Amino acid sequence: MDSNTSQTLTLDAMARLTPKFAEVTEQVLFGDIWQRPGLSPRDRSLITVAALIALNRSEQLPFHLSLAVKNGVTQAGLSEMITHLAFYAGWPAAASALTRFASLNDQ
Repeated sequence: MDSNTSQTLTLDAMARLTPKFAEVTEQVLFGDIWQRPGLSPRDRSLITVAALIALNRSEQLPFHLSLAVKNGVTQAGLSEMITHLAFYAGWPAAASALTRFASLNDQ
């Protein structure tokens, strides 16, 4: 299953459970915030993945790791980011991110 399918399933589930949340996610977050010209999609992905790791939000990482790769972040770059964040966000947060990163590499 690719990340677009994962996102579609998630958005479909959101739409069934919380229609307004799904609408805001699709229209505001991905339709406006992610499309603003002030940052490139690659930079937005780097920031998002770093924030998710630092906040230990590993549930959202698979989608955003795949999106980061699509937006031009290399696997080596993601590896370096996780290693670097271990010293700023904490070892457990980085170790948890590695589990999600490993599953990205298994695809």
